[in-house]
Amino acid sequence: MAILVIIIFILGYLAIAFEHPLKLNKAASALLTGVFCWTAYMLSGVEKDEAVGQLMHHLGDIASILFFLLGAMTIVELIDGHNGFSLITDQIKTRSKVKLLWIITILTFFISSVLDNLTTAIVMTSLTAKILSHKEDRLWFVGMIIIAANAGGAFSPLGDVTTTMLWIGGQISAVNIILQLFIPSILVCLVPLLILSPRFRKESFEFKKKEENKGDQKDSRIILLAGLSLLLFVPVFKMVTHLPPFMGILLALGLLWILLAILHESKPPEQKSKLSVTHALERIDTPSILFFLGILLAVSALESFHILKLLATFLDQMLGNNYVIATVLGLLSAIVDNVPLVAAAQGMYDLVSFPTDHYFWELIALTTGTGGSVIIIGSAAGVAAMGIEKIDFMWYLKNISWLALAGFLAGIGFFILQRNLIHG
Repeated sequence: MAILVIIIFILGYLAIAFEHPLKLNKAASALLTGVFCWTAYMLSGVEKDEAVGQLMHHLGDIASILFFLLGAMTIVELIDGHNGFSLITDQIKTRSKVKLLWIITILTFFISSVLDNLTTAIVMTSLTAKILSHKEDRLWFVGMIIIAANAGGAFSPLGDVTTTMLWIGGQISAVNIILQLFIPSILVCLVPLLILSPRFRKESFEFKKKEENKGDQKDSRIILLAGLSLLLFVPVFKMVTHLPPFMGILLALGLLWILLAILHESKPPEQKSKLSVTHALERIDTPSILFFLGILLAVSALESFHILKLLATFLDQMLGNNYVIATVLGLLSAIVDNVPLVAAAQGMYDLVSFPTDHYFWELIALTTGTGGSVIIIGSAAGVAAMGIEKIDFMWYLKNISWLALAGFLAGIGFFILQRNLIHG
C-alpha cells in the first residue's frame, strides 16, 4: 500500500506540474492527491481509530499554517486596499529594472530574517505587483523574491520553521546559527541575483498606472504602519507566549479589524464596505489556500506511512557522508515539505552523536531552508507567490529552478569551505 501512495503522490505532482495542458486547476489536483493518499492509508490495514487520530493530528499542524496564510494575506490585502503600498513605491525613485531587482531582493532577504519567509513573500510579491506592469518582469522578480525569502529565513531562528524546529529541539543555538549561516545564506541569494541581473541591464520601467484613491493619505499611512507593525509583532508574540504563529496573526488581524471599524466609522456605507475586512477576505486567493491544504495532506500521508523516515534512513546507509546527506535532504525538501524531513532527521540523529551546534545541524538548517526554492511548490513562500501571481509550475522550473540550484550549491560550497578553514 505504501507503493500505491507513492504512485498517487507522483501522479498528483505531475498533474500539478502540467496544470495548463490538462486544463485542471492545481488546487483540484492537490486536493484529490491528499484525499486519495489518506484513503490508501485508511485501507492499508491500520486501525481505523489510529488512522483518524493520525489525520486529525496532522490536520492541526496543517490548519495552523493555513490560518496563518489566511491572516497574513488578509492583512496585506487590507494594506493594498487602502493604497498603503503606494507610500512605499513612491519612495522608489529609480527607473532601472536592475536596480529595482537589487532593492527588492535585498529588502526581501533581510525582512525575511526578522519576519518569516511566508509573510515576507506575500508582502514583497504584492509590493512588486504595484510597481511593475509587465507580467513577464513580475515573474522574474517574484522568482528572486522566493529565493531571497527562503535564504533570509534559513540563518535566523525566527525566519524559517525548520530553523525554529532545530532551535527549539536544542540542535542549534540562536547566535551560532546566525554566525555560521549568514554568509552562506547571502550567497544562496547573491549568486542567482548576479546571474539574473544582466537580463535587465539598460532596461527601464514605468510604474503601473495608479488606481483611483480609495482613501486619504492619512488612512493609508495609518493602515500601512499598523499592518506592518502587527506583522512584525507576530514573531515577538510567539517568543513571549510560546503560542504557534497563527495565533499571533489572528490577534494581528483582530486588532486591525477594530482599528478599521474606528477609522471608517463616519464614512458612507458603500465606501466603508469596500475598505472592510469582509471585502478583503473576498479578494484573497482561496484556491491557493486549498492547493496548500491538498499538498500538505498528501505529504502528511507519506509521513504517516513512515516513508520519509525510511527515506532518511536509506540515505544514511547509502551515502554515509553527512555533507551529501544534508544536501540530498535539502533537494528533497523541494518535492516534499521540509518540516517532516527535518523532524525525521531529528529522530534519526541524537544529540549524543551530533551535539548542539554540530556542523551537520547547521547544514541541515541551510539546505532544508533554501532547497525548497528549486521547485515553486517546495516552500510556503513559493506556494503563496504562485497563488498571488498565478505563476506556471513549468515556467518556474524552466527559468528559476536552475538559478535557485546554483545559489543552493554555492551556499553549501562556502559552508564546507568555511568549516574546513576554521577547523582545518
